[in-house]
Amino acid sequence: MKKEIMRIGLVLSFLLFAISCSDFDEINENPSAFTSDEVSAKYFVTETQIRLYAPDRYPYWRAQLIHWDRFAGQFCFGFNGSWWDDSLSYNYNSGYTDAAFDYLSGYVTSLSAFLNFVKEGGELENQNFYAIGLIMKGLYYQTYTDVFGMVPYSEALNPDIITPVYDSQATIYQGVINELDEAMEIIGSSTETGEGVELLSDNDLFFGGDLQQWKKLANTLKLRMALRAQGAPGADFANAAISEAMSADLLVAETDNALMEKDTEISQWSNAAYGDVWHNFGVGSNWTVGKTLVDYLQSNNDPRLPMYAQPIDGGEVVFTQPAEGEGATLFTKHVDFILAQLDNAGVSYTRADGANGDGLPTVTINVATDTPYYVGQPTRLNGLIYTHVKEALFSRPAELIINAKNQGKDIFPEIVFTAAEGNFLQAEAIVKGLAAGDAQTLYQNGIRQAMKIWGVDDAAIETFLTTEDMALLDGSAEENLEKISIQRWIAAYTDGSEAWAIVRDSGYPSELSAGVSDYDLYSAGTLNGAYPQRMRYGTAAYNTNGTNTEAANSAQGADMQGTVLWFAQ
Repeated sequence: MKKEIMRIGLVLSFLLFAISCSDFDEINENPSAFTSDEVSAKYFVTETQIRLYAPDRYPYWRAQLIHWDRFAGQFCFGFNGSWWDDSLSYNYNSGYTDAAFDYLSGYVTSLSAFLNFVKEGGELENQNFYAIGLIMKGLYYQTYTDVFGMVPYSEALNPDIITPVYDSQATIYQGVINELDEAMEIIGSSTETGEGVELLSDNDLFFGGDLQQWKKLANTLKLRMALRAQGAPGADFANAAISEAMSADLLVAETDNALMEKDTEISQWSNAAYGDVWHNFGVGSNWTVGKTLVDYLQSNNDPRLPMYAQPIDGGEVVFTQPAEGEGATLFTKHVDFILAQLDNAGVSYTRADGANGDGLPTVTINVATDTPYYVGQPTRLNGLIYTHVKEALFSRPAELIINAKNQGKDIFPEIVFTAAEGNFLQAEAIVKGLAAGDAQTLYQNGIRQAMKIWGVDDAAIETFLTTEDMALLDGSAEENLEKISIQRWIAAYTDGSEAWAIVRDSGYPSELSAGVSDYDLYSAGTLNGAYPQRMRYGTAAYNTNGTNTEAANSAQGADMQGTVLWFAQ
């Protein structure tokens, strides 16, 4: 009896914590109504999902928005009126880095608690929930190691080890793939986690408890990681894993998408969205959509453009030469650069050169407001040009992305894993000669599924697929791989960590991976113009596990943003 009371108390403690962080259907139940026969691991699944994909506002802003989305070249800070120029995060900042590191490194606590509950001999033993936990572990570690490189893995979930060793990325990748295989074997042909209170349904925000969908997710993640590892030093396991994954079920159809709906009612300190940053801090924290992304969409007549971004405000904009300093010397170059972005986007405007009341040179433009124009902001602009980067001239994210919570407005869901990705990965494997199949059909189905997520109608999708060169794998192997990588990157919009990993792994879009060199316009940062390859470890890594952190630096390379990670070598 004492053991049973302790068991219920421990479970309900975690349950109350989970309930405090979510009010999804059937989670806000009265905990006093639970008996020992009603306690189930299903009540921890929601919390495990939310903490990884929609944490509270602090890491959502500082990890995802300040770093990953911007390293991916998809969002930019630095228009005039923003709190920062767009060198933010390219210039290392320990406070922002610590927030990202603490968020990812801290998630292992929730994951470990769940796995220890449901494993064999655990207080809530259930092999199907254990399989789900292993797949969540795989999703977590793929992000964690792709951001920082070597991290604690083999000893991380052992409660008796306080200072776990850091494992190589090769070890982590192979270990995760092995655990995904274990999860798929456990699931087998099962479709449900159990009966009665053991039945997982609404508590699962990915698949509503459908184990076969979880199995597809595991296999598609296996394919992603094996393809990313393929060709890296010591990745002898990759080819076999690719072959195995290609011969099993993958996420490929519209019903296969793992998209986590945003809760629009609960606190931003439990489940955050972009709107929690956008609307809570005024214009200073707002951001724009990156030039590279807008250019690819616009130049290829991609119907996702108005789903991704808003037209510019336009109207009258005045550029004024600074009174002194380097900005005064570079005034003409800076204004010409900004106007070149408008020209590139086909914007119609008039120009008048003059002077203000102090005799300082001015350039006044008037942009027509009767036509919707989309202009992306160049990534990584520096503080010298900041004054001339006018908000009215660059596209904001679509309202669906930045809508405020608790207002009854739709908000785009969190991307966990998509059917588009499942198709693109197969096409990539075939083009690389690692598998057999019809790469063109898979590639086009990937585009089709990626567009459907954003509500593009079928007619517009088919027009794109039949008329645009971007929809055809009609070039050399390298040219076809570039197209696949670009489409994967476009489809990962709002999934910044994955979009950034795609650029580092593939080298595409090349205009991002090449870094910057014109420091009159762009920020060199602490990277000396190079593209960021990883994030630095947080202060906590040195304070709590310093010896092993330094050992990782010795093995992997200096703890700098420019150190190339194993999978990108």
